Amino acid sequence: MTVLQSGPITALYAGTIAPLGERAAPSAIRKAPAPAPWRIEIDGLVGDSHGDPSVHGGPEKALHHYPAEHYFAWMADEPSLERALTRQAAFGENLSPTGLTEDNVCLGDIFRLGGVRLQVSQGRQPCWKLNAHFARDDLALRVQRTGRTGWYYRVLETGEVLPGERLQLIERPQPAWPLSRVIRLLFQRMLDRSELEALASIPEVAEGWRRLAQRRLQTGMVEDWSTRLGKN
Repeated sequence: MTVLQSGPITALYAGTIAPLGERAAPSAIRKAPAPAPWRIEIDGLVGDSHGDPSVHGGPEKALHHYPAEHYFAWMADEPSLERALTRQAAFGENLSPTGLTEDNVCLGDIFRLGGVRLQVSQGRQPCWKLNAHFARDDLALRVQRTGRTGWYYRVLETGEVLPGERLQLIERPQPAWPLSRVIRLLFQRMLDRSELEALASIPEVAEGWRRLAQRRLQTGMVEDWSTRLGKN
């Protein structure tokens, strides 16, 4: 098995619900460091909130991981974002250590983090709330196009995490499915039937993404992204 671990976890981030953007929609995308030690339950980090539980949070989106490496890539692409990217958890993530990206993390990977076991369940589908958070109408679409989406974990074993601990890969059931492959399928090769069939058959994939793949197979069409990626 591949030996893979993150850099040390120096912070976990939690948010409280507040109005966001022109819509004044309830959102907890603005996050701040939570006090340690951190308690992780089935629905995620204790103290973290979700403005719209129908699309955010829950067991299949318990924790959101956004790679620290992406911050440097965004700054290199567009220096005008630098000020916004100095905010902690700028993408609304719960954790952002170094060492793990969509290229070296696979769907279904199981990680140990302190007293917790986490499993990669799906990537992120960026939405308009990123646009509102950054005051940029195109940010969600750009996150999708670059593949710098981050991903979600489900919690297999609840417990406590202390500062300095690392995500350590302990099991890789789907080595052929790095998250970069899944992201390319969903956002670039959207109607590749063989890939969609393969994705839908993976036991570890979140049920929402399984249904998405099955709908595309049944209809031969890609879902409308305009509402999800729309203006703030």
